[in-house]
Amino acid sequence: MLLNWTVMILYNYFSAMFVGPGYVPLGWTPEKSQDCMYLQYCKVCQSYKAPRSHHCRKCNRCVMKMDHHCPWINNCCGYQNHASFTLFLLLAPLGCIHASFIFIMTMYTQLYNRISFGWSSVKIDMSAAKRDPRPIIPFGLSAFAASLFALGLALGTTIAVGMLFIIQMKVILTNKTSIESWIEEKAKDRIQYYQTGETFIFPYDMGSKWKNFRQVFTWSGIPEGDGLDWPVRDGCHQYSLTIEQLKQKADKRIRSVRYRAIENYSGVCCPVTKGVKTFFTTPCTEEPRIALSKGDLILATRGLKHWMYGEKILISAADGGIRERGWFPRKCVEKCQYDSETDQPVDGEKKSK
Repeated sequence: MLLNWTVMILYNYFSAMFVGPGYVPLGWTPEKSQDCMYLQYCKVCQSYKAPRSHHCRKCNRCVMKMDHHCPWINNCCGYQNHASFTLFLLLAPLGCIHASFIFIMTMYTQLYNRISFGWSSVKIDMSAAKRDPRPIIPFGLSAFAASLFALGLALGTTIAVGMLFIIQMKVILTNKTSIESWIEEKAKDRIQYYQTGETFIFPYDMGSKWKNFRQVFTWSGIPEGDGLDWPVRDGCHQYSLTIEQLKQKADKRIRSVRYRAIENYSGVCCPVTKGVKTFFTTPCTEEPRIALSKGDLILATRGLKHWMYGEKILISAADGGIRERGWFPRKCVEKCQYDSETDQPVDGEKKSK
């Protein structure tokens, strides 16, 4: 049984790693040229982002139906390997549960055979078992310590990976990805903020958990479709999700605020010279940090108490320069007199001519 668990776990693990998520072809454009207005353009891949695809900074490619970039497999989880990755998350806890059962029964049996009960004390002799026959595999103090350590690893893996499996199954049964769940939440916030009265309906939910399940898991192991065109529920547009993404992108530009750097920042993860609070409250995320020089302009889109996230305004950005986005300490910048995108006065001040 342990060999079966090992083979199945490794098979799905390496399948998720080497099969990969599937990438949008370089230079891809929709069949109908008028559909380009509904899609975002990726400057790195020099192509339009197909529905449900996102650009991964680690892979440096647009990934089809991207869920997340997983450091365990050193690859993205997406269209082609979503099923293999989820099966790996299922089989690993099951194998660890089986191993935990073996460790617990082994330690219980060996300790029971080495316990001596006295009138006033209980002694455990790890040198040898009291009863015959002697165990085939010697079990001493070092073996007990190794078994206890392995048991802790097995239980920890069961809990951690099992929780990831539950999260993945929740999004699969609604035919979403982790990124699309976040997009749906932002859509609700946008509608509530502007009170437009519109209703956002996720277009790829087939209305049945079984149908959604079949979008990822098939008997052949090959997911349905080509990763570029997706079936949508009745009443939804093929580009409903991408249209919502464009609305959120425009909304982010409107809400972004322009800041000017007043201190230099090297871009390190935990800066020592920017204060104790800044050092200990660094964002726990794989998102990058951006280095700042005094006088740089940044468009901030979100932030924490001591950190902010934004994009540096580059002179060459209009010519197709590389975008620099990331986190930076809040104390290194100050708010400009006018907003970034709307160029409106802040705090009720009049715009000077």
